[in-house]
Amino acid sequence: MQKGDVDLDLSVGYALKRAAVALRAAMERELRCVGLSVPQYACLRLLGHGGGLSGAELARGAFVTRQSMHVLLRGLQDRGLLTRAATAPRGRALPVELTESGVEVLARADEIVAGVEGRMTSALSADARRRLRDDLAACVDALGEPEVES
Repeated sequence: MQKGDVDLDLSVGYALKRAAVALRAAMERELRCVGLSVPQYACLRLLGHGGGLSGAELARGAFVTRQSMHVLLRGLQDRGLLTRAATAPRGRALPVELTESGVEVLARADEIVAGVEGRMTSALSADARRRLRDDLAACVDALGEPEVES
C-alpha cells in the first residue's frame, strides 16, 4: 500500500457505504411488488408519521431534491396514494397527506422493509442491533445532518 492509500478493509466509511448500498438494493428489489421505489417508500413513511408536510419537508426527510420530490409526489398522487391541497393554508407550501389506499400500501411496504432490515441484522443480537443504531446516530450527530441539494 502506498502512502495516503486507505485500507478499505479497515475503513468504517467504506463498510457503511457497502451496507447502505446493499440495504437500498434489497429494499428496491422487495418494494417492487407494491410498486414503490425507496424514495417513494420514504415519502409515504414520512407522511405516515403525520400528514400535512410540504414537498420541501418531504424532500429533506427522503434525502432527495425538491425537484425530484415534485415528480415523485405527482406519481404517488396519480396512483391515488396521497392528496395535495389545492391551496396553501400558510405561505406557498401545499400540504400532502396519505389517502386510504396510501395507508394500505404503506402498511404492506412497512412489513417488507422490516423483513429486509431483519435479514440484514439477523446475525446480531438485540443488544448489538440497539448498539449499532445508537452508534450510527452518534456518527450522524458528530458530522451534522446532511444537506440535500435543491
